[in-house]
Amino acid sequence: MKKLTKIITFLAFIVFASCSNKGQQKATTRIDIQSEIVIPAHYVVGKTGEPLTIDGVDDEMAWSKAAFTKSFIDIEGVDTPTYDTKVKMLWDEQYLYVFAQMEEPHIWGYLRQRDTVIFYNNDFEVFLDPSMTTFNYGEIEVNALNTVWDLKLDKPYRVGGNADNSWDLDELKTAVHIIGTLNDPSDIDSMWTLEMAIPMSPLMKLKDEENKIPLEGEQWRINFSRVNWDFDVNNGVYSRKKVDGKYLPEYNWVWTEQRVINMHEPEKWGYLQFTHQPTADGIQFKKDEDILIKQAAFALFRLTRFGKLKALMDKEKGYTESFAATVTDNLTVKATFVKTNAGFEFRITDENKKKTFVINEEGFLSIQQL
Repeated sequence: MKKLTKIITFLAFIVFASCSNKGQQKATTRIDIQSEIVIPAHYVVGKTGEPLTIDGVDDEMAWSKAAFTKSFIDIEGVDTPTYDTKVKMLWDEQYLYVFAQMEEPHIWGYLRQRDTVIFYNNDFEVFLDPSMTTFNYGEIEVNALNTVWDLKLDKPYRVGGNADNSWDLDELKTAVHIIGTLNDPSDIDSMWTLEMAIPMSPLMKLKDEENKIPLEGEQWRINFSRVNWDFDVNNGVYSRKKVDGKYLPEYNWVWTEQRVINMHEPEKWGYLQFTHQPTADGIQFKKDEDILIKQAAFALFRLTRFGKLKALMDKEKGYTESFAATVTDNLTVKATFVKTNAGFEFRITDENKKKTFVINEEGFLSIQQL
């Protein structure tokens, strides 16, 4: 009888323990992602009806109506750039116009072949994502010799993106103006300026829309980078500086910070908003009301693919985990990780706005209405 009682008691314990385990919820993982959150800069670009001569000089009346951006900052948002850089923009039905002004006491360059790796010289770079998806975006690099590298990426390098060098913008116009001398180390220069007319048609195709020009208030993502190298002069010729046989790393100065030395994180690029008015004066920028949640989604994606949450990649299909992610001092979002056949998803639901934000292992973000 004692033996039977022990068996019944043991079985009851197993059933109780089993039921208790089934009823338990996994503890929510708390994570602070504030250092990953970037609030991009923005620029409202006016539509000009005046013809522009692409000569590297902003002496047309139309350019006087365009405001310069704030001075560029270090790509990581830490150091102050050695030399000042600013940009302003205009557009019309044929082109997006960019004018860059770069202080530089030594203006040099030696790359003359189109579609070579231009950033091995000091250069200026434009990154454009008209679809605002972080996929299908363009990049243009120009050095002081006015040598161009234009390329298109299907997706960022971080997820296996391929650079398409055949994306030649045949109607692209660029011109460099030098205040000083080129490739002459015997003197001190002042600055070089770059004027660009980027054809609108291939940019609209990146967005995959039937519209031939941007609508009033339409927004794209854009960023600019200026690459600057320490240099040596040997026999009157400039070259990138080496120490112990290795090139010193370049400086990267940008319009809106990337927080890392990587321009190919398009979710951090600035906002370019179009107006059909000749000047942006009085035109209000339309803030993205979901920017913090979107930035949180991308932060969780990056941390899972490349950072401290990488162990989640090894979980079995169907595994889920809940996170409470601190985005700002005043905002914490709840995110659910799901291991899928293809990789993973993070899902963030905003009950107030009746939206669910879903980002996958490729960094593709979609928004579902509830």
